[in-house]
Amino acid sequence: MNAVLIGADRLGNIPERLATLGINIVRHITGRDTNHQRRLPTIPRDTQLVILFTDFLGHNVMKSFRSRAEADGVKVVACRRSATCLEAELQRCLGQPDRCAACPAKSGARA
Repeated sequence: MNAVLIGADRLGNIPERLATLGINIVRHITGRDTNHQRRLPTIPRDTQLVILFTDFLGHNVMKSFRSRAEADGVKVVACRRSATCLEAELQRCLGQPDRCAACPAKSGARA
């Protein structure tokens, strides 16, 4: 699955965490550019997911990107810029499998 990330100056370990879920980052847009408030960059055609980092975006920018994505039929996930928050939101919105359920410690088995 290809994703566009919008918001945040630095992504930290988010690209690695997304890669483990089979999500490839096609483009990262910080959203800080004042032009983003007036004229949005286009979302690449091969994008299946738009991830909005809400703690780094203004309401108008977020609303504009969400509207553009939904008009193009692209799924939208909004969360804070936190790898764990992102994973939880992906599980909730996209039905990603719960990786913790497969953990031996979760099932009560001992290693």
